[in-house]
Amino acid sequence: MNNIMTINGQQAVISFDPEINLFRGEFVGLAQGGADFYAGDVKGLLREGKRSLAAYVEMCREDGVEPFQKFSGRFNARIPPVLHAKAKAAAAASGKSLNQWVAETLEAATV
Repeated sequence: MNNIMTINGQQAVISFDPEINLFRGEFVGLAQGGADFYAGDVKGLLREGKRSLAAYVEMCREDGVEPFQKFSGRFNARIPPVLHAKAKAAAAASGKSLNQWVAETLEAATV
């Protein structure tokens, strides 16, 4: 199950809060603070997510700050040495560099 919803081009992680019996959305990739929203159904999540995102972007505009993180395409991952070796072997067995194999594996996992 994919717990990610895209609203106006921005991704939000969706979870269920049993204490208030509502779904909660939280935008990821924001540069300043956070923007979350709640609703009882998908239609409500979309509506409230659009409102929340618009309010967040407006607040950033008023403060003169960039609302969204910029991603460089580079990140460091700390993994056990044994996993590193296994990943290197899997990449080699696929005829790919470790970087290429990791990128393809991440792409498949995040669809």
